[in-house]
Amino acid sequence: MPYVTQLIRLSIWLAFLAVVFLPLERLFALRDHRDATWRSTLADVGFYFLNSLLPAAVLGLVMAQVVLISRAALPAGYFRWTASLPIAVLLPAALLIAEFGFYWGHRLTHEWPVLWRFHAVHHEPAHLSWMINTRGHPVDMIFVRLCGLTPLYALGLAGFSDPRGNAIAALAIILGTMWGFFIHANIAVRLRPLEQLVATPLFHHWHHTREGAINRNYAAMLPIFDRLFGTFHMPNAWPVDYGISRGEDAAPDERGQA
Repeated sequence: MPYVTQLIRLSIWLAFLAVVFLPLERLFALRDHRDATWRSTLADVGFYFLNSLLPAAVLGLVMAQVVLISRAALPAGYFRWTASLPIAVLLPAALLIAEFGFYWGHRLTHEWPVLWRFHAVHHEPAHLSWMINTRGHPVDMIFVRLCGLTPLYALGLAGFSDPRGNAIAALAIILGTMWGFFIHANIAVRLRPLEQLVATPLFHHWHHTREGAINRNYAAMLPIFDRLFGTFHMPNAWPVDYGISRGEDAAPDERGQA
């Protein structure tokens, strides 16, 4: 029965996302993708449900162990201190730490050949749309989220015994996922006052291009980490081609793309 409830909840979310993004992609379309096949659309829907259910189940088990290990390794006074932090401090700190983990998790999926074989599934589509956000291999989804959530639970910023901790972890996933649908969308929308501060469609579209920039723009929401670690790339124009150009079975760095 819980699985039925989850499927209903995910179906409602999918309907909500479709109501938001389908009109946006029609009104502000960057490319004309009305010739997309039903097979491709069904695959996107399948990935949406698979990657909304399986990673959550796996990560719940793993995070429970992370909490147990961190509680045994760190002094109890530390966790009393984190529990005493006001939400106005705790929330920004947690989101920044999670984003740092997501950045490095995403970057490693490009730089480590064994991880790239899973992550390449996400880069295969030759066009972008909002549904591409959840089109990926579950192993890839689990790994990147593991990198983002583990520091939160290990440092006591999220935890199963603290309602605030649960809410913060959920918020990190929800914000990242919702923003992910936005930056993958096929929309010619520029957020010029904010483009240097937050990830935008232009920023992330350059991450999916075949024009030699696939090893750039790893951040999910905050490009500050791309700037700090030298991976920021955002020309003042939209890329033309998307997908994997050649050598699909090799990691990007082995194909000479930088």
